[in-house]
Amino acid sequence: MTVRTPAPTPRRNRPRTSRRTLRLPSWLPVDGYILALLGTVALAALLPASGGAADVAEGASTGAVAFLFFLYGARLSTREALDGLKHWRLHLTVLGSTFLLFPLLGLAARGLVPTVLTPQLYSGLLFLCLVPSTIQSSIAFTSIARGNVPAAICAGSFSSLAGIVLTPLLAALLLGNSAGGLSADAVMKIVLQLLAPFLAGQVLRRWIGGFLVRHKKVLGHVDRGSILLVVYTAFSQGMVAGIWHLVTPARLGLLLAVEAVLLATMLALTWYGAGRLGFGRADRIAIQFAGSKKSLAAGLPMASVLFGPQAALAVLPLMLFHQMQLMVCAVIAKRRARDAEGTAEGEVETDATPSVPSVGRITPTTAPR
Repeated sequence: MTVRTPAPTPRRNRPRTSRRTLRLPSWLPVDGYILALLGTVALAALLPASGGAADVAEGASTGAVAFLFFLYGARLSTREALDGLKHWRLHLTVLGSTFLLFPLLGLAARGLVPTVLTPQLYSGLLFLCLVPSTIQSSIAFTSIARGNVPAAICAGSFSSLAGIVLTPLLAALLLGNSAGGLSADAVMKIVLQLLAPFLAGQVLRRWIGGFLVRHKKVLGHVDRGSILLVVYTAFSQGMVAGIWHLVTPARLGLLLAVEAVLLATMLALTWYGAGRLGFGRADRIAIQFAGSKKSLAAGLPMASVLFGPQAALAVLPLMLFHQMQLMVCAVIAKRRARDAEGTAEGEVETDATPSVPSVGRITPTTAPR
């Protein structure tokens, strides 16, 4: 009697257990860096820098902001961004969401003052709407959701590059005196602390790019430490000026509710609006995650330059929104991934032809922050 061994399972029908994709923790209630920021705020509340220590902290914070934007310029690959121009419709859609739709919604929230938001919290909310998009988290969520990762990389890079110029200008135009207006002093501060270091980083990138890649982990700690210093200085100034009596728990709760509506609105507009514009599923995912989020790393240093002693209240809405967007987008990304897996399994069962890899399954390479 001849014993027949079972035929091997076709590769396309085998369970995909060995594939490694970029994943976030299954549930992360609070981002670890947000905890560090909150700890820094608590330190500033208990031990604010005053007198000579305040002058030292302010000088160190100014240097930290300049160094941060130097690193941003040195990390940002202009060549990669320019190579992505072939997908210009997608990038224009993300830029429109970041620097047009968000500001319009921020201006519409002016009607909530003073019944829901105080004037100071509204200024922070409007500033939040002017900040550029993120790069790293946009790429991570797009990858998890099986979207167009290369497009997310380029879209985030474009937004960061445009934000160096557009965010300060929009803040000066829309926020008026609360952000320093369009005075010569404000323009000089923007040029010296933001634009000049950024351009210097771009010029020197060809010589120091390799060093930055080799020491990426160490420089990442330097980045975060610099931002913590900026936060400590801003909140110390707020404590010394006595501005925290303007923020009550009830006001914070109302601010969170307003930001939840803002985030939900932008998530809906970017997803359904991209569909109406004719983008495919992978592109819609990239547009949704790159067009609905705001960069804490870019916004905090900019606020310290634009708002000065009022920076503490200006960055509070951004810090809260950053945590909220991470939690909500993590849930959405996993749901999009399950939808994609269900579609792929259905195609395997009904289609006898070899499967073709999806654009959304591209694993991202290391990207600039």
